Amino acid sequence: MTATTAPARRSRLGLPALAGHRRLVAANLVDSIGNGMLLPLGLLYFTTVRHLPMATVGTAVTLGQLAALPVTFLAGYVMDRRSPKYLTTSANILSAAGFLTFLTACTAWQAALCYLLVQSGINAFYTAQRTLITHTTPPEQRRAWFAFMSSLRNAGIGAGAALATALLAAFGTRALTWLVALAAPLYLLAALCYAGLTTTPPPPAAEATTGNVTHTDHNRRYLLLVASTVPYVLAQAMLSVLVALYTTRSLHLPAYTAGVLLIVNTVFVSALGTPLNARLAPQSPRAAVALGYTLLIAAMALFALPALPLLGFTAWPALTAAVVVFSLAEVFISPAVNELSVTLTPQAAKGSRQSLFQLSFSAGFIAAPALFTTLLAHGQLLPWLAQAAACLLALAAVPALKAPNRHRRRNPRR
Repeated sequence: MTATTAPARRSRLGLPALAGHRRLVAANLVDSIGNGMLLPLGLLYFTTVRHLPMATVGTAVTLGQLAALPVTFLAGYVMDRRSPKYLTTSANILSAAGFLTFLTACTAWQAALCYLLVQSGINAFYTAQRTLITHTTPPEQRRAWFAFMSSLRNAGIGAGAALATALLAAFGTRALTWLVALAAPLYLLAALCYAGLTTTPPPPAAEATTGNVTHTDHNRRYLLLVASTVPYVLAQAMLSVLVALYTTRSLHLPAYTAGVLLIVNTVFVSALGTPLNARLAPQSPRAAVALGYTLLIAAMALFALPALPLLGFTAWPALTAAVVVFSLAEVFISPAVNELSVTLTPQAAKGSRQSLFQLSFSAGFIAAPALFTTLLAHGQLLPWLAQAAACLLALAAVPALKAPNRHRRRNPRR
């Protein structure tokens, strides 16, 4: 391949320039494989290997994850005083330590401690990841890098899940201990890759010194971004929390239905996310988020369709279409909202802002199980209607994310 055709092909695929970023790519791939390999199996490990009651394990996991929430703010503090590279490295070491404790945990409180360590590492990692990308990649390729990282991490999670499934199919539940033992070295390898990165902090964004733009304006817009991201977080949680219950209990479909739909989502985002984002997404991140929320509303309608009277026969085509539309919305929203999270205000990439933004993800995923199961218990259409309404509210808020006009006079005269 000639030097001139390589950039052209990369442009067609929507890929950023990967030269010089091998450690960054390897680190994200390795720790996402660890995520996919073990995180979905933690409950199974403690109930089958450690023989703890399911309800007890569920409570321990919830308590551990709740206790890890404040780590998000501590992580922001550490990032501002050290660096995002330091924080991502430390976060992977912490996750590795958390998975190692799985091997010795035998009681409910020890299981809670395991999840406190693992979730603390995950919260710290995602608090730093977006800012790390601004320290390691050129500004003009930022959206492309966010899109590529989303696809890469989906591919890694899918590969990890496939590896875990293959080992469980071949060796049964005794393979869970091997998976736990393998996860810790993977996170340590990712930490080593992050520690070797060469980072260059971008020049600080200039604060507005003219017009009516104030720190309060910036804070309000960033808080609006955080609030308008919550419906997207809840939508992501739906695939793992709600779809399995909905398809089996409300639509009476086979138990494997949710797994098939999740595979469709993972393959779509990992294989097509980067080129679709490059070719179809609006140039403005606000417009991309708006388009994504519009598609999410359509996806909620498609998910609800088979639950309507006399429309049960549409289950498979409606659910398949819903997941495809949902995945396309994810392709548009994820890179754009990540870009906004580090560019919306002059201080957006700081740890204090990133910890607040990450809190919307951590809190959303913790709240999702109780929220969606309660709604589903009161009506099979309620979760989809509530989520569509939340996406509609977020869509209405997106225009306000535009930066204020810095050149307006304070007291214009007519």
